[in-house]
Amino acid sequence: MPDIKNSYETVFILSTSLGEEGTTAMVQKFKDLIEANGTINSVDEWGKRRLAYPIKKQEEGYYTLINFTSAPEFTAELDRIYKITDGVLRSLIIKKENSDKESSKKEE
Repeated sequence: MPDIKNSYETVFILSTSLGEEGTTAMVQKFKDLIEANGTINSVDEWGKRRLAYPIKKQEEGYYTLINFTSAPEFTAELDRIYKITDGVLRSLIIKKENSDKESSKKEE
């Protein structure tokens, strides 16, 4: 059976109460976890930003976007880890469409 890999992007918001060192350590923890189970394509740290509405009485959060490729089963595990990790305010994982599929749809 072929090893199926999909492209994903994940955004997570960390609590600013972790401090600068705690935030850096948490981002590195998630990068290491993703690298162990797939391939990281890019990491974009947006930094500290004001939230649209308070989450857990927090007004600001530290945003990070990671594009990666992995097996479909890993995303469920990553989401579970986000949910049980203290300091993660919100997270989102999205499956990206392959550019080959998009180009073939445009040609039709």
